[in-house]
Amino acid sequence: MASTTVQQPEKLDRSVIVTGLVVVSGMIMVVLDSTIVNVALDTLSTKLDAPLSTTQWVITGYLLAVGLVIPLTGWAMDRFGAKATWITSVTLFVAGSALCAISWSIESLIAFRVMQGLGGGMLLPGGQAIITRAAGPQRLGRAMSILGVPMLLGPVFGPVIGGLLVEYTSWQWIFLVNVPVGVLAVALAVWKLPAGGALTEPGRLDLRGLVLLSGTLASLLYGLSQASSHGGFGEWSVLGWLIGGAAGLVLYTWHSLSRGAASIIDVRLLADRLFASGTVAIFLVAIGMFGGMLLLPLYYQTVRREGALNAGLLLAPQGLGAIVAMVIGGRLTDRIGAGYVVPVGIVLALLGTFPFTQVGVDTSYAWLSAALFVRGMGLGSVMMPTIAAAYTKLSKDAVSRAAPTLSAIQQVGASLGSALLVTALTQQFTDRLTSQGVQASGGGADQISSVPPEQMSVVGPLLADSFGFAFWVAFALTAVIIIPAMFLPRHAARDRKETPTAPGV
Repeated sequence: MASTTVQQPEKLDRSVIVTGLVVVSGMIMVVLDSTIVNVALDTLSTKLDAPLSTTQWVITGYLLAVGLVIPLTGWAMDRFGAKATWITSVTLFVAGSALCAISWSIESLIAFRVMQGLGGGMLLPGGQAIITRAAGPQRLGRAMSILGVPMLLGPVFGPVIGGLLVEYTSWQWIFLVNVPVGVLAVALAVWKLPAGGALTEPGRLDLRGLVLLSGTLASLLYGLSQASSHGGFGEWSVLGWLIGGAAGLVLYTWHSLSRGAASIIDVRLLADRLFASGTVAIFLVAIGMFGGMLLLPLYYQTVRREGALNAGLLLAPQGLGAIVAMVIGGRLTDRIGAGYVVPVGIVLALLGTFPFTQVGVDTSYAWLSAALFVRGMGLGSVMMPTIAAAYTKLSKDAVSRAAPTLSAIQQVGASLGSALLVTALTQQFTDRLTSQGVQASGGGADQISSVPPEQMSVVGPLLADSFGFAFWVAFALTAVIIIPAMFLPRHAARDRKETPTAPGV
């Protein structure tokens, strides 16, 4: 069959850019919210007179709600349309934020955070599906770079905003800050997102599959959060949930294969080699890179004794590097393929991570800032091109069901990466303390953050060496990404075949 060769589009048209900015306006508050709340846990514990172990459920409850609702996103978009699903999700998140601000107890706050999670969980897969349909396969690299802004910059600037809110306002503003942003996001979506997109025959909701997959995700995410809290995977309170999640995944796979396209997420999508390799790559990226992002502020706050605000500012070079790389990387992905861009990004990420394997108690901030800029360029050159590559060959109808798959993979991968690196850090720290005859106390990240300032002259070098070891683990996890990256597409712009883009969302 004859094919038509076309010139690669030089730039995104206005409608795609506007659609991307509308999506970003909703996603940015969700990504920032998670990091802001992390910074404010101690404050919430004090103000609401609750132990930190209970306050931790403000994060855990949100995470579980996200896991429960992600599988529902694809069916909801097919049934009601992307615009209606998006507006409903943002509205639910904003309403949950407002209710969190008027919480009268830690129990009510946890309940309202679950409500937030039910809205926020749909925004990442929904946003990816909307921008993928709007841009079409030939411009996905640049379109996904727009979505990369909140995903990569949120963890950098969230601690800055959180530090400012905790230091200069009441705790209620941790949640109230979402309300005006959310109202703006809803208004823009009503105004600018194209209507329609619902299937004429979306099929009945696969309740059995939804229960199986949502329960699987919740079990895995809870088990991984417990692993981070306990600093290891050896306890049955951790292993039980992970084993249950793995069993649920096997059961859901069997269910989906038997039910086919009628299942809530069709696992047969993984038969597409490009989507499968992209999925594996995204999982490894989330483990190695987003897990590593947990260590960076923790190093500045514990070893260097910086506050949340200063720690966030010290991470700013990583955000700047990511912006530079996303602008360049998105264009290059559309022209020559993710198979060329991503390996270069991995090398940059490794170069930017290596200096942190050598950190001490007085390592130059200028040196670390330069390394973070390079690491940010690596992040920007890897994450979004990989996601764009995964969607490239999928049909328009398959996108809404594929997006929750990639979002679930990202969530589990990021949680697994955090658990692995916290485990490496805390076990290494415990071993070094024991070798010096010092009794370790606590577990997980709490053990690291609870070191008294007067002991830092003795314990500080041991803690810095432990961070160096954990960054070596992050370095190795990042290097593994090169394997699936070799299977991502490569092409020259002049060889691209014409593929019709979707006319709307």
